[in-house]
Amino acid sequence: QVQLVESGGGLVQAGGSLRLSCAASGGTFSRYVMGWFRQAPGKEREFVASIGASTVYADSVKGRFTISSDITKSTVILQMNILKAEDTADYYCAADTDRYYRGSDPHRYLYWGQGTQVTVSS
Repeated sequence: QVQLVESGGGLVQAGGSLRLSCAASGGTFSRYVMGWFRQAPGKEREFVASIGASTVYADSVKGRFTISSDITKSTVILQMNILKAEDTADYYCAADTDRYYRGSDPHRYLYWGQGTQVTVSS
């Protein structure tokens, strides 16, 4: 059973930066696609970025967010720069066993973390 634990959320002013981490355990990290999703109050969960055989970004975060992974630590990082008020949401780490998956459908991901809150004040 894969377990995912997010950390790094918090409160930041617009224009600032935050770094989210997701530590994975219980599986073979190098075989997975790892994704970040977010969900704002009253809205559906939306794709942010993923990394597996390739990296993929939502249009809304391209040029501002960077996803990376450290296989030796089974950790995926989401570096968020130039944050905007509309980035405010709960951010979730997810994993799926198909590392070649490039889509944004959250239902494709088997494992989920508990989430970490990001609040950007304007």
